[in-house]
Amino acid sequence: MRTVTATRYVAPLREGGSLPAIVEADDDGLYVVKFRGAGHGTKALVAELVAGEIGRALGLLVPDIVFVELDPELASAEPDPEIQELLARSAGRNVGLDFLPGALGFDPAAGFRPDPGLAADVVWFDALVTNVDRSARNTNLLVWHRRLWLIDHGSALYVHHGWRNAAEHALRPFPQSRDHVLLPFAASLSDADARLAPVLGRELFRAILAEIPDDWLAGEPGLPDPESHRRAYLDYLCRRLAAPRAFVEEAERARLAA
Repeated sequence: MRTVTATRYVAPLREGGSLPAIVEADDDGLYVVKFRGAGHGTKALVAELVAGEIGRALGLLVPDIVFVELDPELASAEPDPEIQELLARSAGRNVGLDFLPGALGFDPAAGFRPDPGLAADVVWFDALVTNVDRSARNTNLLVWHRRLWLIDHGSALYVHHGWRNAAEHALRPFPQSRDHVLLPFAASLSDADARLAPVLGRELFRAILAEIPDDWLAGEPGLPDPESHRRAYLDYLCRRLAAPRAFVEEAERARLAA
């Protein structure tokens, strides 16, 4: 994973609890940065990285993900006290997504119709990573150069907020699929399952999890160190992927009933 250093806070994006912002970095690039000092802290950053990289492995369009090093001195140039506090709390390594200039939020009523196979793939992916945040109210999809891009996966993998009954949780269906903004456009979820499940596996998950910085994995009851966290994520994702996948049946029933 590439690392850049933030050089300028450009503009806040007043959407969601994570208070993301457009930030310029030392490679002259612009990134939408999610800050470790906001919302759910580093848990949201882990979900953004892990889910985003799984999506990319599946061939879905996710903006490039980078680590963004932030010096707390950057806060001194900001007149807004809320932004000052956020930047001061976010010193160190944050996560950024490549900024897509001119991209528009996906609106089901605006005339852009995604390919049915792609729509099914996104519904399948979101059910796998338990992403609750892709509804018509909050699509977290962008249309850029007539292609559909997936953003904002900080609410995925919500089992990690406590890790309660993780093994049982991994086998559950995902009823939120019925509210997925792309479900009305989707082709067969069973066909999507046949396409996508073979792409993933333990070694791919292990490689993605190895990218998580140790300081994003603070000790908690039952998970005293970063490696125990990575093992918990690996076990959860492998169980989630194991056949039979209840989330596929749930999503297909929702599609046929729509």
